[in-house]
Amino acid sequence: MTQALHLGLIGDNILRSRSPLLHRLAGEQNGVEVTYDRLIPRDLGKDFDSVFETAAASGYRGVNVTYPYKELAAKKVSMDDPLVRAIGAVNTVLFDKGGPKGLNTDYSGFIAAYRNLRGDVAPGVSCLIGTGGVGRALAFGLLALGASEIRLVDRDGAKAEALAADLQAVRDAPPVCVSTDPVAAAEGAAGLLNGTPLGMVGHAGTPLPASAIEGAKWAFDAVYTPPMTQFLSDATAAGLQVISGEELFFYQGVHAWGHFAGMPLDEARLRADLLNAAEAA
Repeated sequence: MTQALHLGLIGDNILRSRSPLLHRLAGEQNGVEVTYDRLIPRDLGKDFDSVFETAAASGYRGVNVTYPYKELAAKKVSMDDPLVRAIGAVNTVLFDKGGPKGLNTDYSGFIAAYRNLRGDVAPGVSCLIGTGGVGRALAFGLLALGASEIRLVDRDGAKAEALAADLQAVRDAPPVCVSTDPVAAAEGAAGLLNGTPLGMVGHAGTPLPASAIEGAKWAFDAVYTPPMTQFLSDATAAGLQVISGEELFFYQGVHAWGHFAGMPLDEARLRADLLNAAEAA
């Protein structure tokens, strides 16, 4: 190893995250020694702001940010990309001399994951459940992919309305509607997306009952621990094309590595190395 890179992940419920492994494997491809720390505010006895500021002052090249801190992180960084500013959430932060810079590889990672499975097929009418940090990235990704209608679902109606307004401010945006009832919003939709933590380890449940999934064409779950959630199991049983959160995990990590290190990756080798590590665990 000829170089060293110090990275971290700030979030709750991340003990099973494989982000440290992904970035260490990426480093091995490039002769870079990577240290990647899990930074859990509660376990450190600090709030998010304190953990973020400590990382910025402690030699980290950057950090990833996950649930539930992506929107908080956006308030602490500069965002050069107007699209990232519109999303209003960041999952990747670079600590540069000019101050922390925020990026969103959930957005680019979702688009890559979608196209990897569905190619150039448009999403159609899409029902997105959850309008927090990752939900905002998914919603703007649906815009980029050409969704014909976006239905936003959240128990917090004001949060969903705010995202709807941001989406509708984009030129040539499709119709956007808001609901607090996921079953009603899913009716007649081609795409069903889970942007909530439901189904994650520690957050049992599913955003939709199996009966509400029938008739859709594809489903995506942002959750990747476990990779096969109840939501995706039900979608598979109903005959939908399924995009696992594993795909988002992979591509957001690949894109984050590009920002952190500016080095290329053999994606096929990285996938194989991740799979081999999982089988050996």
